[in-house]
Amino acid sequence: MSTSNGNEIVSHRLGTLDKDPLRRAWRGNKEGTIQLKAVPCFDNPFEEREWIKAHMAAALRYWGKMGFGEGIAGHITVRDPVLPDHYWMNPFDEHFSTITKSMLVLVGPDGYVSPEGAQAPINAAGFYIHSAIHKARPEIKAAAHCHSVYGKAWSVFGRPIDMLVQDSCLFYENQSVYKNFGGVVLSHEEGANIAKALGPKSKVCILQSHGLLTLGDTVDEAVYLFGALDRLCHVQLMVEAAAANNIPKTLISKEDAEFTANSINESRRNYIKVIPVPSMLYER
Repeated sequence: MSTSNGNEIVSHRLGTLDKDPLRRAWRGNKEGTIQLKAVPCFDNPFEEREWIKAHMAAALRYWGKMGFGEGIAGHITVRDPVLPDHYWMNPFDEHFSTITKSMLVLVGPDGYVSPEGAQAPINAAGFYIHSAIHKARPEIKAAAHCHSVYGKAWSVFGRPIDMLVQDSCLFYENQSVYKNFGGVVLSHEEGANIAKALGPKSKVCILQSHGLLTLGDTVDEAVYLFGALDRLCHVQLMVEAAAANNIPKTLISKEDAEFTANSINESRRNYIKVIPVPSMLYER
């Protein structure tokens, strides 16, 4: 089937659905009084800052619960709404599961710890990676990277994941690969190379022999995409093991993958109920 025909089929199928991808995913009552509460909007940037910090602390604790801690490796950054050229980052040498709002560090555009926020050191590799990404992709609010087991294992192949199952379609035309392991990232050049590999659109990058990197319009989305990709790396590894024993592997067609991605790869959908935020994280 030609690309043009495939696009026409996808457009026709989408034409029968609600124009809003998020609205396709849920249904209320006939009266229309049941409405979905999506990502909140803020008039006060200081209130938004506190909301962001609470969700960021919860995201890091979620990583701790998932066993993603690997020594000092791993970092999340979120652009600050009060000082947009600054971003929040988890402190160096603190386990993900212990993080609270008061422990988060505000990093300035010069790459150094700002007087606001916790006065604690940050991961140097994290600075080089995240500063390059925030510079190259100013529309992105959050970036997440750590060394999860399945992500590391799949990264060795230097390949994107295949469209194997419905969840894989979340990453249809939404993933890239950085096919170079230059050692621990301790230079601006290596950070810039990773940002370049992401390109102008992808929210996911598989770093060969290193791990996974995900972006998001919220910290919730970045962390959800990370967890989803790590689980799909696990699925792919199991599928490849079965295929190596002569069990046929079936891929989802381009048209079906594109149609599905149009509904499930949506920032607001990727935010909803991803991270439980304990009330104590708002208070500290």
